[in-house]
Amino acid sequence: MKHERIQLPGCVMDTYIPALTTAPGVQRPSIVICPGGGYQHLSDREAEPVALVFAAMGFNAFVVWYRLAPNRHPAALHDVASAVAWVRGHAQEFSGDPDAIAVAGFSAGGHAAGSLGVRWHDAELMAQAGLTAAQAKPNAMVLCYPVITGGEFAHRGSFVNLTGSEDMAVHENYSLDTLVSAQTPPTFLWHTFEDGAVPVENTLLMASALRRAGVLTEAHIFPHGGHGLALAMPLTSTSPEQNIPECAAWPEMAARFLRDVLGK
Repeated sequence: MKHERIQLPGCVMDTYIPALTTAPGVQRPSIVICPGGGYQHLSDREAEPVALVFAAMGFNAFVVWYRLAPNRHPAALHDVASAVAWVRGHAQEFSGDPDAIAVAGFSAGGHAAGSLGVRWHDAELMAQAGLTAAQAKPNAMVLCYPVITGGEFAHRGSFVNLTGSEDMAVHENYSLDTLVSAQTPPTFLWHTFEDGAVPVENTLLMASALRRAGVLTEAHIFPHGGHGLALAMPLTSTSPEQNIPECAAWPEMAARFLRDVLGK
């Protein structure tokens, strides 16, 4: 496996690239992973372990350590965009397909990844990061118990850290469900009904918005489990309650979805 740390304009990114070469003409899909942490810290449990699982399933995996508070929007968004652009620009070096790049995020990392998914075509916003929309475009998304709405069901701390404001009216400007369009890439979502930190309504609102926009979507609501499950297995668990076999199936489910929509 090729594991190295890449310096991006605003942050760093770790690579987890299978050493196996592919047959001539065969290109692997890539996944850019954004750990969660309320835009205040980044969770190790949602970083390398997830990358290794996807690498084992044939993906080139990357973890982007995007900027946090006191940095404000669009710092994190620009970091994720820069990560996607780097993966696209270097795809040939690691048997990658430049048109098969997914972004994945957990909790607030889901908001960071999802922000790129709904805003990548904003040429002015991408230009602020020195990128074109074509460079920054994600081809698919995987959003895991994501922070979506700045409204009634918001994880308020995430939006305070993102914006520097405690004003709910400001937070609502960053509600991803209100920014979905036909240009939003195909999306896989999962959440738990019992999530007490980021309410399940976040995923439900996003799924409904994607449905209205005609964006291909797969969404799973598992009945049990709290917030921050990561892989939902002992490798990433801090307590027995985080070991939930039903939820632990999500990486394979997401991989199937990605292979379908990315043509892999």
